[in-house]
Amino acid sequence: MSDELRNDVRRAIVSPVVSEKSYRLVEAHNQYTFRVLDDAHKVEIRQAVEELFDVTVTDVRTIKVQSKPKRRGRTAGTRPGWKKAIVELQPGDSIDIFEGA
Repeated sequence: MSDELRNDVRRAIVSPVVSEKSYRLVEAHNQYTFRVLDDAHKVEIRQAVEELFDVTVTDVRTIKVQSKPKRRGRTAGTRPGWKKAIVELQPGDSIDIFEGA
């Protein structure tokens, strides 16, 4: 991997989390939920969101989603764990992907 790609803060964001709970957070508290890389820290996430969406971030909270055991017949396995970030924006800012535009 090149140094340019390694130092790019935008790589921290993997995808937005689309669920009923994430939409409730958007409506009630102006908080947006993203799936992020496991090694991303809060400063990287803040910089990535501000750079990608041209908004001002006021708070970042991160959560490690634990892996879940799954079965299919006799075969047992686990779904991989992942990391998500809940990002609160300054009042008046919004991200269009969540608004349906």
